This record gives sequence, C-alpha cells and structure tokens, in this order.
Amino acid sequence: MRTLLILHFLFAVSVLASDEDMHSNHQMHQMHQMHEEGHHSMMTELPNPAGLMGNLMNHAGYMFSVKHSYMNMKGNILNGDNISDFDILQMTNPLGRMPKNLSVIPQDMKMQMTMVEGMFAPTKDLTFMLMGTYLSKDMDLNTHSAMMKRDLIGAFSSSASGLSDITFSTLFKLSESEQSKLFAEIAYQQSVGSNSKSAFVLTPMNKRMQMIMPYGMQLGDKASRLIFGFTNIMDINTSLKWGNQFKRKTVINHEAWYFGDQTEINSWFKLVIRDDVSVSARLKFLHDDAIKGSNALISAPVQTANPNNYGGSQLFLGLGGNYKFTILSSKHHILGFECLLPVSQEKNNLQMKTDYQLVFSYQRHF
Repeated sequence: MRTLLILHFLFAVSVLASDEDMHSNHQMHQMHQMHEEGHHSMMTELPNPAGLMGNLMNHAGYMFSVKHSYMNMKGNILNGDNISDFDILQMTNPLGRMPKNLSVIPQDMKMQMTMVEGMFAPTKDLTFMLMGTYLSKDMDLNTHSAMMKRDLIGAFSSSASGLSDITFSTLFKLSESEQSKLFAEIAYQQSVGSNSKSAFVLTPMNKRMQMIMPYGMQLGDKASRLIFGFTNIMDINTSLKWGNQFKRKTVINHEAWYFGDQTEINSWFKLVIRDDVSVSARLKFLHDDAIKGSNALISAPVQTANPNNYGGSQLFLGLGGNYKFTILSSKHHILGFECLLPVSQEKNNLQMKTDYQLVFSYQRHF
C-alpha cells in the first residue's frame, strides 16, 4: 500500500508539473508548434521501456511492432513469504474433496506472450492501435501420496498455448508544452482464449487421468474489459526523460469465472545516450484482484485450483534499452529489451513466486 501511494504521488506530481509548465510556456509553444510538427514528422523517436504498453506515436503514419515476453516463476510463497513443499503438504485442501490435504505442488512455470500490434496515427496527437496476444504456458509439478507419509510419487508437466486476447485502443493527447506531454488511452479488450483446456495429470493415487487445468493455466476467461490510462512524459533535459503512467483494466462482461480487475502504475527514466541508443530504468506496480466465480470441474488438490489463490500486489524494477538501426535505406527499425526483477511480492494466499521477466521488442515505423 505504501508503494502504491508513492507511485500515485509521483504521477500526480508529474501531471501538476506538466500543467504548470504548459501554462508558463504556452506562448513559446505556439511560436514553435509548426516547427515541432515538421521536425517530429521527419524523425522516429526512441520509444519508452520495451515492456511498457500504450504509447502515443509522435508522428503521423503507421507502425508495426512485435513484443515477446518471457516470465519464469519458481517456488511458492504464502502471503508474500517463502514456504516449503513440506509445509504446503500440511495445508488443508480447501475444495473439500479427497484427499483432505494439498498433494500436488507446482515447482516451475514458464509463461511466454507474443504481442503483435499495428498502429495508425492520422496526426501526431491521435493514435489507433489493434493488438493480438498469443500465449504459451508450461508448468512442472510434483505429486505426493495422499497417505500418511506423503511420499513423492513423481513429477508431471502440463502446457497450453494459443490466441489469448484482442485489444483495440485509442490514444490521444490531452496537453503538450515544450517540456512535457500528457495523453490518455481508452481501450476495449476481448479474451478469446480457451477457459477449459485440459491435460493429463498424475494424481495422488498414482494414476494418470485427464482433467481441466487450473485457472492459471487457461489461455483466457472469455471476459470483456475496458482499459483507461493516462501517461505523462517530461523532458528533464535534452537527454533525460521522466515518464509516469496510470492504467486501470475493468471487467464489463464475463462468464462463470474471470480474472479480477487490474491496476498498473509505472514510473521510469529514459536516457538518450546518442540518436540511436537509449537506456531506461522503471518501477512497475501491479495489483490484481482475486478471481471471481469458479468452475466446479477444476477440483484437483493443488493450490492453483483455488480461486482465492490469485491476485495481490507486486513491485518490479525494470532495466532496459532501445537501439535504432538501418536496413538498406530504411532508418525506422527499433529493437528493444527490458529485464524486470521483483522487488516485492504481496500475493494473495498461496501462489508461485515470480523469478524474473524478459521483454524483447521490434518496431518498424512507416
């Protein structure tokens, strides 16, 4: 909660500073407006951190981009604290089915997201974006006997992959001065991935059977969401920029179960080392509400089958950079990279522990 208040404060300060700067430089901005529009139309600015979503194009035209995210989760935590497999085995199975204790324990999970997006900007103040997300999940688990000694029976893996969601966004500038700009985003997101994928599992009775996978292994929840966001970017000097972003994702239509609403706050610095290279440092706060509803067919004696074991707050530190390069006569290609490491994980109840996340990006401006 303290981290959330700090990031809210940073965003408010940046917006107020932007507003003050806008008024103090209004006349100067009007004098240089035509020059700036011409200047921006001829150049491709190095983007914000690779893992940041929702960026207003600074010129009229088109953009195509691909982002690939790789996240690894390893081990488990209970309300933010590490917990051993032995202690998990002592916990009651909250679904009220046999066996009476948790008997299947996640060990490692890898999640990969590939996001393909196209942008069209009729002017430098308005951008339309269409994005599709392809998701791949792989989890390794250990199964223990339901008997008194709780011996390890064996290990198994489950996986799922496919199209996850489609998002349509509109981004538009709210205000701009010589040193800063403030823009907003309104988006509609539709989950299209399967919410009932099944896999073969190893049961505590040492049998392999096909079951519907837990919520966290599904590709989607079939819910519709609205996304609202505000982003402010300020020029500290000619090489250093400070950005802040607030984004809220809200469910507006859903089926029997769905992932909860999400709040994301980002604050970052971007340093332009030279015209074609920049580096960045970012703090990312993420809060997810717990799953709402349930599926009675998701009933394995594993923590991920419990809807209450989802959601919570996380804080990440991201370090990355962007590189602009030329292919033949085209100068508008940009590669990006960012590594995000967890600073704190206050997840609800019993969940897997986030290890790290890597983001790779490619942009082509037209």
